[in-house]
Amino acid sequence: MTVDPSFETDVTFAPTGSLADYLFSALDDPAELTGRLCAIESVSGNERAITDAVAEVLARISAGDGPDLEILRDGDTIVARTQLGLAERIVVAGHLDTVPVEDNLPPRRTSLDGDEVIWGRGACDMKAGVAMALVSAAALRAPNRDVSWVFYDHEEVDASLNGLGRVSRNHPDWLAGDFAILGEPSNASVEGGCNGTMRVDVTTTGVRAHSARAFMGVNAIHAAAEVLTRLAQYEAGTVAVDGLDYRQSLSAVSITGGVAGNVVPDACTVAVNYRFAPSTSAAEAEAFLREFFTGFEVTVTDAAEGARPGLDREIAQDFISMLGLSPAPKLGWTDVSRFSALGVPAVNFGPGNPLYAHKSDEHVKVAEVDAAARTLLGYLEGRSAR
Repeated sequence: MTVDPSFETDVTFAPTGSLADYLFSALDDPAELTGRLCAIESVSGNERAITDAVAEVLARISAGDGPDLEILRDGDTIVARTQLGLAERIVVAGHLDTVPVEDNLPPRRTSLDGDEVIWGRGACDMKAGVAMALVSAAALRAPNRDVSWVFYDHEEVDASLNGLGRVSRNHPDWLAGDFAILGEPSNASVEGGCNGTMRVDVTTTGVRAHSARAFMGVNAIHAAAEVLTRLAQYEAGTVAVDGLDYRQSLSAVSITGGVAGNVVPDACTVAVNYRFAPSTSAAEAEAFLREFFTGFEVTVTDAAEGARPGLDREIAQDFISMLGLSPAPKLGWTDVSRFSALGVPAVNFGPGNPLYAHKSDEHVKVAEVDAAARTLLGYLEGRSAR
């Protein structure tokens, strides 16, 4: 996969003037705005500059021809919401941070394998989704539902730092709504809910001894063979939830043990990751794993609830039918889970192929960004954009 340096509209993005001015002047072009957002480096922990700029852009949007926005801020998370008193509220959310740069800044608008793309860190995950939201916020004139726009920090790092999680704890009312759209890359299609995830350490024990007299000990690494056998023989099922089929998985992801080259080890740990359907709670997932590994010590090291897509609700069906899209399940974990925990059904909908998220050749197709922005705006105005 190669960038075409001779592409006639090849452009490198670089901020000029104030960052707010730089973004505001591109609100009529989702792809251009994507490139400009990417040009503002915002690796997790360094979101202040982009957050300040987005906050000012939202204030200018509020002062324009569209509905007034109440703008709220918690650290580097911004919530801007209409207060029109409409019967239902849609929440549109996206994170502002990226994973570390990998020789993929500054971003470029160029050709990649024959497609016009925005190339660079964050293009796919998920500044194209942020651009989709900001362009829609600027163009929205007569929404058929109230809208809350949420732009948050620290999504790409430890869950305890996540800005959406922080706001859900400090100000849950800021995220209230009847339906949420998270702009995670989904090829501009709808991915409903998400699987839950849990990691556990399964530990075997033995008796340490000199390897020349192995009969005096009990090898804990050998004992781990039973753990691996159970995993290899397990067939993960597929579970239907709200009309979507969620494929589950149970996998060893690492193994550690050993003392020295001449010592029979007395401990071994197999780290296991379980991806479970959103109809299963984290407590139920833990109970399953403890039973599955009966006879071994099991320690939970990480857990996150899944999210039901809520596609059986009328407001979600309206989104699906208006867009004319066939929803698919989200097999990975995303922040839709945080909305689900607040009782807000949520889907992933954003431009970009998730297979290119976090890669050095991260990019998003220009046509896909444009189409996603038209689709979102059409939905919020109660009309089809396709």
